[in-house]
Amino acid sequence: MSRYEEFIGRVRGARTIGAPPPLSRWAWAADGLLALSLAVATIAGNLNRSYVELRPDLAGSKTPVPGQIPLPPEAPFPGGPRPVPAVEHLLPPVEAWEVGAALLTTLPLLLRRRFPLAVYWVVTIAAVVLHLGDAADDATRITFASGLVAAYSAAMYSPHRKAVVASFLAGALLYAVFPLVPDVDSDLVPVLVLLPIALASHGVHLWRERERALRDAQEAALRRAVEAERSRIARELHDVVTHNVSMMTIQAGAARTVLATSPELAREAMLAVEAAGRTAMSELRHVMGLLTMAAEGPDPAADVDLAPQPGLGRLTELADGVRTSGTAVEVEVRGEPAALPAGVDLAAYRVVQEGLTNAVKHAAGARVSVTVEYGADRVRVEVSDTGGRRLRTAEPGGGHGLLGLRERLAVYGGTLDAGSRPHGGYRVRAVIPWEVP
Repeated sequence: MSRYEEFIGRVRGARTIGAPPPLSRWAWAADGLLALSLAVATIAGNLNRSYVELRPDLAGSKTPVPGQIPLPPEAPFPGGPRPVPAVEHLLPPVEAWEVGAALLTTLPLLLRRRFPLAVYWVVTIAAVVLHLGDAADDATRITFASGLVAAYSAAMYSPHRKAVVASFLAGALLYAVFPLVPDVDSDLVPVLVLLPIALASHGVHLWRERERALRDAQEAALRRAVEAERSRIARELHDVVTHNVSMMTIQAGAARTVLATSPELAREAMLAVEAAGRTAMSELRHVMGLLTMAAEGPDPAADVDLAPQPGLGRLTELADGVRTSGTAVEVEVRGEPAALPAGVDLAAYRVVQEGLTNAVKHAAGARVSVTVEYGADRVRVEVSDTGGRRLRTAEPGGGHGLLGLRERLAVYGGTLDAGSRPHGGYRVRAVIPWEVP
């Protein structure tokens, strides 16, 4: 995978942030109180096994029916409407499965924000099961309210929009087939009309707030991805430019010094400058691939000639380039060289490159030793010098190279230790864990 594809993957990942935020304690408490209240109301309503049915057809009948409530005498109603006959019915005792079904119509509302669609279906199916038996009218009213809350939660919190619409259509069919809709007085009709409108308005408001928060989170994640990529490119540029330009500066200075007395040595120095320049240009093309990619085409990075990233396999070439500047470099490899992951291989190479660059700039005339030790699950890299004099052409680095190395190694869980040696000189040591691909 190219670095362009990795960067685009991070950007796309920032655009697909959709995980629900963690619920607050107040939200959990509110949902728990709602579920518990509705559960108690449903059980209590279903325990009321008697209900009264108005029977206008019995008006004027002289033969009473079983359960008919006696009418009061006509004297208290002179000239007024006659009372409508009523019949009291008694339902069978509540069974255990009806209690379980009643609880399932309310208690799942505790999870209505976390699993909204699943809660909607549990509540709906439990209401159907409850009404397969003899459910009291009071219980029907509470289960209908629980169904409204579950439907509202599914519409508000479920990300599966098509599944929600299909579930609502199926639920409407179930409510039409089974007696799940309670009988209400005409005085409650305005309330039943205004309540859904109020819930819908509140839902639209919450939806807009969530959309705004999600958009802000996506933009923040995108900015972080861009900043991380910019920082990575800056580290790569620092490593490439610092090392190669330092080599070119030293070789050019040497060529100027011996140009009049030893043209052949000056020629070799200028060839070394040319080689370092070519290496720098090759690595710069790789680093700047994202910035110089073609603007059109199916693959924006297809027209960019990107050379493979350097690794420890080019350690000998790196040491030879430093030796041409007059610095003695010894390289020791311990253990069996392994095929390191690309990122770990590049990070180890940059550690050696930074150590050699610092030795050339700040310890001219010193002997430098490079040690690479391959372990079972980590690679250790150490660059140390015996100490020397600082070149006049060397400029202060400010420690940005070591800071960039620490950030690079931190990505792979590695550590960097840099400092003066007890008997003179300087040492840079890095330990980078890795896993077999």
